Amino acid sequence: MGRTLPSITQSLNEEQAAFGRFRRALRRSDQTALDELFTAARQHLAAAAYAANLLPMETFLLAMLLEEHKEVARLRVQVEALQSRLLDDV
Repeated sequence: MGRTLPSITQSLNEEQAAFGRFRRALRRSDQTALDELFTAARQHLAAAAYAANLLPMETFLLAMLLEEHKEVARLRVQVEALQSRLLDDV
């Protein structure tokens, strides 16, 4: 009889649990940041399920990176808009 593969959600939960000791060793603010990264990865579980990757953590890290990149791009647009307004006021 074949083995059943864990769902992508189970895989993420297992990976997050594996980082438990690492998380506890972090400062509170860093613990929050790590939790937010795992939350960001959860936003892409459907896409991760299609990845069929042997190393699910790579997929989760890419999802985290994707969310961080979107945030940097959003902030970059805001900074450029503020700079433009400052230059218009001068």
